[in-house]
Order: sequence, then structure tokens, then C-alpha cells
Amino acid sequence: MKEKEKVGEKVNQAEKNSTSEAAGGSRRDFLKSTAAATGLVMATGKLFGMPLILTDEGKGRVVMPSDKLRVALIGAGEQGRVLLDCCLRIPGIKIAAICDIWQYSRDYASGYLRKYGQTPNLYEDYRQMLNSEKDLDAVIVATPDWVHAEHTNACLNHGLHVYCEKEMSNSLEKARSMVETARRTGKLLQIGHQRRSNPRYIHAIEKLIHDRKLLGRVMIAYAQWNRAKADMLSWPKKFTIDSQTLHKYGYNSMEEFRNWRWFKKYGGGPIVDLGSHQIDLFSWVFRSNPKTAVASGGVDYYKNREWYDNVMVIYEYETEEGAARAFYQVQTITSHGGFYETFMGDNGSLVISEVPQKGNWAYREAYAPDWEPLVREGLLLSEAPPIQKIETRNVFVDVRVTAEAGRWPLPVELAKPAHQPHLENFFEAIRKGIPLNCPAELAYETAVAVLKVNEAVKNKTLLRFHPEEFKA
Repeated sequence: MKEKEKVGEKVNQAEKNSTSEAAGGSRRDFLKSTAAATGLVMATGKLFGMPLILTDEGKGRVVMPSDKLRVALIGAGEQGRVLLDCCLRIPGIKIAAICDIWQYSRDYASGYLRKYGQTPNLYEDYRQMLNSEKDLDAVIVATPDWVHAEHTNACLNHGLHVYCEKEMSNSLEKARSMVETARRTGKLLQIGHQRRSNPRYIHAIEKLIHDRKLLGRVMIAYAQWNRAKADMLSWPKKFTIDSQTLHKYGYNSMEEFRNWRWFKKYGGGPIVDLGSHQIDLFSWVFRSNPKTAVASGGVDYYKNREWYDNVMVIYEYETEEGAARAFYQVQTITSHGGFYETFMGDNGSLVISEVPQKGNWAYREAYAPDWEPLVREGLLLSEAPPIQKIETRNVFVDVRVTAEAGRWPLPVELAKPAHQPHLENFFEAIRKGIPLNCPAELAYETAVAVLKVNEAVKNKTLLRFHPEEFKA
């Protein structure tokens, strides 16, 4: 985003350094029906050997006045602005109101929207917004985790559909209340696990792993999100919120307000903030929820933060084909490897990331069935493994290195911001009644798997899950 004024540069850069870039048969049927209903365009062929590019152009339909939706945003921090930017790219979306307790965020977001001809009404208190705005269709909630339930439930009870950022809450009790409110009101509640709507992930998981059994029996998953060390966020002093206002909205200090992710009252720490995106994928691939988890972590580097600055967790799953395990780590003092996910089976492995440069290919085991038929169908791209010359007398090592060098790239790319397809799915669900890609019930299952990791770290014992725990 462009800067509104010089005072915003320091805040915006600091935020970028510290926030994200972003069972069984019934689950499988749900995912398949969702992918079909959303009409996501999948690449089924190659064009001159290049991957198919999904663009915003050529949708083939005119947005009629009845398609226009009036949307409000609660929480105009960096993530809220990311979602606003996506909304501006989607036809028929009018941002009618912006609500944030911080004047800086209200001014920043409204100034950005005015550049594109939208003039939202501004509010400090979401209750005033809901009472004043009479013709809203939906609300996007991008506030800190601890107030997601409060804001979401209020909007649902006002008869509005809600798109709420992940994690649902830093409390399973509050997350459960969101599911119950959506169920009772009959309003849509989409949770922001945006990979669920990413056509690259749908192609990789649904088409290649599930339908075509590309990897064979998938028994192992690995994912990580590593970040370099970073100082606590600061703020322009002239935009300091007075203590009375901070206390009114539940914050003890400006430092806690700006760095809420690190405090137990407001968030769940890096394992929740970052891990929930990727741990959600484990259950998607394995088509089951975890049976056990064992974890280790600690406040080992930053002494002024409450949540663990590093966590490693191992999950056990029971799939239709037998046992499977997944390892996840989040580190906040090294950016080594960045963020990506890997799924390993007896016929091959697949590496994927929201940023394609970090993961967008499959590896084939030497004894696996031939993948060239999939290339001819356009489900994979073929890339001959480069020959690596290594000075060694060990011929066996030479052969192994050469064989492992080959990559089979995925043929689907996304020429949109990562969150845009998920918002498009939400808005089309409102307009046309198609299924949500990540409804509250599904997101609650991930919340259970993720939030309980902190419990496993604290107790240093094996955590056992019971199937009923995943149902709200």
C-alpha cells in the first residue's frame, strides 16, 4: 500500500516485520462439493508448456446492481488493510464503514479508500457502527483474536454475514460461541484460513493427493514458519491512545495494544498466529483430526514477552490407510527456510507454499508409477532433473544426488493477492448460496488442534485428543 503520510512509514514497516504475510468421508465430500461449487478454474492443460494463469479478467459476467454488497470492516490494522485492498479488486463491493479504536488506523484506511472513490463512515466503537449503519450486508472482522467472538457474535446477531480472520479466538469457549451463533442466526461465517480457497492448494491437495493418489500413501507431513528476530512494535507518539480509552476497550497499555500477539490475554502466540494456517492443512490432507500431540517450546530469546517464542510439535493421525504423523515448527529468531509445507508418501513428496517460489513442485520416487500421463493431462509440468557433477569416487552417491534433483512443478498459478479468492468465495456465498470453503465448524476443528499445543508445551506431556472435542 502507498503511505498516507510520513508518520505512517515507521508504523507500516514495523507491522510488516511482525505480522503475517499472511473427518473422514463427510469432510472429503464437503471439500469436493465446495471446490466444484465455487467454480474455481483449474489448469487442465498446458499452453505452450507454461502454467495456466488465473486472472481477474474475463470472468464473463456483468456485475448487476443487485450484486452489489455493502460491507463494513472492524479492525483496520495491517491485516484489515490487506483485506480492504482485496475487496477493492472484487467487483460490486462497497466499503460502507470502517471501525477501529485507534484513530491512526481509521485515518489510514479511510485515506486509502478515498483514493479509489470510496468514502466510508468512520467509527471508534463497533456498537455505534452497528446501530448507525442500517443497510449493511456483511462485516469483515480483523481485530485481535481475543475480541473476534465479541465482534463476530454481535454482527451475526444484527443479521449480518461475517468474514472473520483466523484464529477464531484465543479461547475455545469463545470460538464455540461463534459456531453456535452462526448456527442459530442462519448467517454465514467464513474464517480466514485463506489457503482453503487458493486454487493452487485445491489442485495440489484435492486433485493430486486425494483424487489421483500422486504421492501414494501419505504418512508424513512437515511445515514451518520461521521469522527473523524483531523488536516490539512502536507507534507515533502523537497517535498514542489515552489510558481511559485503552482501558475502555480492555488494554492495559499502548505497548500491549500494539503487540497483542505476544500477550496471553489477547492472543495465542506464534504457534497460533502463524501455525494455524499450516496445521489446518494437515487435517485437510490426512482427512482426519489429530489423535495426539507432543510439543516443546519456551520463552528462550525474548524476555519481555509472555508467549513462547519458539514451538515444535508432533501430531499423530489415524487415516483411512493407517497411521500418519506431522511435524510443525515456528521460530521467531531465524528466517531460515521461511514458510512452506511438505507432504510425503511412498510414491513421492509435494512441497507447496503460499509464495510459489518457496514451494510449488512434486518429487517422484524412482519406483513410483510413471507421472508422464499426468503431464499429458495438464495436472503436472515436466522438468528433467539436471545432472550434477560431483567429484567423488562413490558412484552410488552420484546416482542418488542426480535422481533427487528432479522437480515436477504444479501447473496452477494465482495472479491475485492470496486472500482474494477466500473473500470472493465468501461474497459469492452471500450472493448465490454456494458453500463456504472454511465455515465456522471446519475452522473450529483447527482451533482445537492449534490452541491445545500451548497446553502441551506447558504440561510437557503427551496430549490426547478425543473426537468429540472437535465438534462445537
